[in-house]
Amino acid sequence: MTLTYSIHQVAPYINWIYFFHAWGFQPRFAAIADIHGCDVCRASWLTTFEEADRPKASEAMQLLKEANRMLNLLDEDFNVKTTFRLCKANADGDNILLDGTVLPLLRQQTQRHADDPFLCLSDFVRPLSSGITDTVGVFASTVDADLERIYEQDPYKHLLVQTLADRLAEAATEKMHQYVRKEVWGYAKEESLTMKELLAENFQGIRPAVGYPSLPDQSINFILNDLLDMQQIGITLTENGAMHPHASVSGLMLAHPSARYFAIGKIGEDQLKDYAGRRGMPVETMKKFLAGNL
Repeated sequence: MTLTYSIHQVAPYINWIYFFHAWGFQPRFAAIADIHGCDVCRASWLTTFEEADRPKASEAMQLLKEANRMLNLLDEDFNVKTTFRLCKANADGDNILLDGTVLPLLRQQTQRHADDPFLCLSDFVRPLSSGITDTVGVFASTVDADLERIYEQDPYKHLLVQTLADRLAEAATEKMHQYVRKEVWGYAKEESLTMKELLAENFQGIRPAVGYPSLPDQSINFILNDLLDMQQIGITLTENGAMHPHASVSGLMLAHPSARYFAIGKIGEDQLKDYAGRRGMPVETMKKFLAGNL
């Protein structure tokens, strides 16, 4: 299913912490996004900072004002698109079978604590041996490609649009995932979360994205593309599996109540060879995709 959102529809789902992080602000300054827009409220918020930090807080305030102004301008000409598919799924060892397509995954090989399990995302999907079919979602979201090219002659505005574009793709994913949980998949029909709770991911299930710690292999995008046909929302893949437009995100949706995020971390030569075999790629090619995990 493909969904097209206007910018004003997804703007409430923006996680401003990551936007401000991209501009070098600590999370405490991102709290300005939670403050009512009246002058009295803003002035009161400034007084919560020590005097030495108030100039930085004022910068954050001004940046948010300019970001919201830019969002209003972008809303006139651009949309955000997302596509998803709910697949019949089962775990087969460290693979997930998605409508018959094999998605190889990695398992942790190092522990932070002695009693920690060695996790793999397939652990949160019913095993094939159970004889019971499970469901796993796959998704991709992106902004209009033209959005990333505007204001190229104005470095500040161009950077502002780029950092907003990243947040808009993530925000569309957040809105889509909420819709999937409550209506399409329907495993959380009674979910009732505030926006703050939603952005803190206080919902059932997880949404691991390609390139992130639990799903680090960017080449997985080729498998997801076979399932989703990302080009229908304007996403193309480079020969290395990177997505264009840059402000795009893809990944999985898992519903298991115990599902949680984790980092694969460093893997050994044995798992590298095993994974390369399951991916059907030469070990040397796989090393390029997993350089950060070797």
